[in-house]
Amino acid sequence: MPTYSYACKQCGHRFDAVQSFADAALTECPECGGEVRKQYGSIGVTFNGSGFYRTDSRGSSSGASAGDSAGSSTSSKSETKTSAPSSAS
Repeated sequence: MPTYSYACKQCGHRFDAVQSFADAALTECPECGGEVRKQYGSIGVTFNGSGFYRTDSRGSSSGASAGDSAGSSTSSKSETKTSAPSSAS
């Protein structure tokens, strides 16, 4: 279950709460009873490796169509390769 960070708007008290995705967000500070807000920070994701391909991104619709055409050309190449040895024998 994820841990969420909260901060009180009135007293400034900061605390963490372990909650399920289905649980409602907390609204009351355990110290003073004031209103709290969720704190958002950076996430701990690390990308390791030599790099990423341009077609791996979901950036724009033109990039997605380029990825689709690259995938179809790859499949046609593999079909050509498999059919070429069988026609030669």
